Amino acid sequence: MTFNSWEFLIFYPLVLLLYFLLPKKAKWPMLLVASYFFYAFYQPALLLLIVLTTLISWLASRQMEKTENKTARKLWLALTLIVCLGVLFFYKYFDFLSLSAYSLVRLFGGEVPLVTLHLILPVGVSFYTFQTLSYVIDIYRGDIESEKNFFFYALFVSFFPQLVAGPIERPSNLIPQLKDPHPWQKNDFIKGAKHMLVGFFKKIVVADTISVYVDAVYHNPEGATGLGVLLATMLFAVQIYCDFSGYTDIAIGCARIMGIRLMKNFDHPYHAQSIKEFWSRWHISLSTWFRDYLYIPLGGNRKGKARRYLNLFIVFLVSGLWHGANWTFVLWGALHGIYQITGHLTISFRNRLLEKTGVAKHRTLVRVIRTLITFLLVDFAWLFFRARTVTEAFTLIKQLFTSWHTPLAEVFQGMGITLVGALTVLIGILTLVVIDHLLHYEDTEDGSDALVKNGAFIFVIWVILLLWVLLLSKGLSSTFIYFQF
Repeated sequence: MTFNSWEFLIFYPLVLLLYFLLPKKAKWPMLLVASYFFYAFYQPALLLLIVLTTLISWLASRQMEKTENKTARKLWLALTLIVCLGVLFFYKYFDFLSLSAYSLVRLFGGEVPLVTLHLILPVGVSFYTFQTLSYVIDIYRGDIESEKNFFFYALFVSFFPQLVAGPIERPSNLIPQLKDPHPWQKNDFIKGAKHMLVGFFKKIVVADTISVYVDAVYHNPEGATGLGVLLATMLFAVQIYCDFSGYTDIAIGCARIMGIRLMKNFDHPYHAQSIKEFWSRWHISLSTWFRDYLYIPLGGNRKGKARRYLNLFIVFLVSGLWHGANWTFVLWGALHGIYQITGHLTISFRNRLLEKTGVAKHRTLVRVIRTLITFLLVDFAWLFFRARTVTEAFTLIKQLFTSWHTPLAEVFQGMGITLVGALTVLIGILTLVVIDHLLHYEDTEDGSDALVKNGAFIFVIWVILLLWVLLLSKGLSSTFIYFQF
């Protein structure tokens, strides 16, 4: 089941009704059943996988807590890693690795049979696997106590708002909240509903509208123009942000209405003034997961500069592969790793250059320049993320730097952009900027005062937003981009 489906618009109010009417002891069993139903709606057979990984990780965590034997604890941890990562690699990467090995052998003149299974990718497998692993690793480290009730733990793994595409929650944040009764709160309902509304606006009004223009270029790389590639890639930057953060907003809103607060996953990422800052603002739950469970265990920045840069590169390679079984994602991750290393190596030179040229005195100008450069670097990397194959990615890059002879009107026509479409996108983005900042401001400590003082203005904005979503919500079946991961 997806958030942008009519089924969910029936499912969620029923869950809310039961959640607030049922007694405390019945709330969490209902949520567990609802979460499993939510996941199994389109893939009932694959529900067994999430149950299997949940059971193995819970049993392992209980056994680790019962023994002080380091070898035994490591064996239980290893069992969990093998099972959970085994499921992930088998379903997500088997065909990719098999095809890559086959192509490599053929490249050197060898002959081997190609073995592919064409398995259906379990929705959200990368997300709930990482959430499961964070729990078991935290138990192994002694950071938290294991959950004695298996069904509570199962609810932590499968909680439906964030099950399919995050945020990747930590047990210390989510499990205690799932145990609390959370009676009806008007403020939670209002803020949660606003988050959901903004999420639907991002997805339906902005992301889905833009996707048509992006697809026109990326599905025909040979026929693309330089300007077309540039426009499509910049639009994709907006599309993927609205698509993914839109899902997160809906997830956060769904949980907030029930009194449960999920972690923040986006913080205006395109405001970042460096690639490092970008990753502190983009998909925060994943970037902090890699920091805590991969980068730091590899040694972080504690073993010298060379090791630090190697660790960074490894983390971003793994991050790229996490996003998809395709070499385009690996290149995307590698590119961000190179960005990070280059940023560290050149920071002193860049600061001296700003001082020598006198630009450093103009702080606003420096912020604008850094933000623009960061966006352009991120946007160029998005080209690899969006391209279907490595060959197509380099074809698009070639077109970007060579094919600039086509008139603007023909470029727009080739992308399917009409005047109405262009205005819709432009007004949608501008509206989103206002709403996004308004929602962020309302969540600050002094936001409540502004809400009272500017109530009429804010009410009009939210009404317009709701009407716009309803107006453009005829095709509610489009899939969220991150569902494939």
